[in-house]
Amino acid sequence: MSGSDSRSSSTGASTAPAGKVQLTPADWIRAATEVLVDKSIDAVRVDVLAKGLKVTRGSFYWHFQDRDDLLRQLLKSWRDAATEQIINRFERSGADPEALVRELASLPFRGKAAATSASIELAIRAWARRDEMARQVVDEVDAKRLSYVAQCFVALGFSFQDAGMRAFLLYSYMISESLMHGQGTDSQREQRRAFVEQLLLQPVTG
Repeated sequence: MSGSDSRSSSTGASTAPAGKVQLTPADWIRAATEVLVDKSIDAVRVDVLAKGLKVTRGSFYWHFQDRDDLLRQLLKSWRDAATEQIINRFERSGADPEALVRELASLPFRGKAAATSASIELAIRAWARRDEMARQVVDEVDAKRLSYVAQCFVALGFSFQDAGMRAFLLYSYMISESLMHGQGTDSQREQRRAFVEQLLLQPVTG
């Protein structure tokens, strides 16, 4: 599962034989993700991917050590795109904490992009239920997201404990809304979002 290979490069630095289809690691990861979503992790096999990409199995090994290496890179790609890049974008925006909370609550409403992201996340979470490597990455992603959301609430003046509770509720709402996007009309979904925002942003009384 580890080690080096002069043919391999997760960055795609190696050059494929002349005359061959020039695929990058991202092409293989994208193909593997599509199979994962459409079928299951068991269907993500080198021969299946090579056939779908219309290349030989040997092409795969210019970029990856083996199937496990591909799966590690797939998980890393998902973690970066679905968590790290989003958090970095929010931090660069310079928005105030309340605006960030509202922005987070709106993520499940980003049309086709949100639906695609939800499908990928659902497939990865199903995989994580029976695979330790996937489970560890999912746990890391959940912890990173919850920590970031909690920081937003702390910045709004809530205690660390209260911020953590609100972060969990908002995160749970975001996942539920993403995975159950067919529940309710657009108007009803918008009403739910507004209700959640109002509930979580109002100060503690009493």
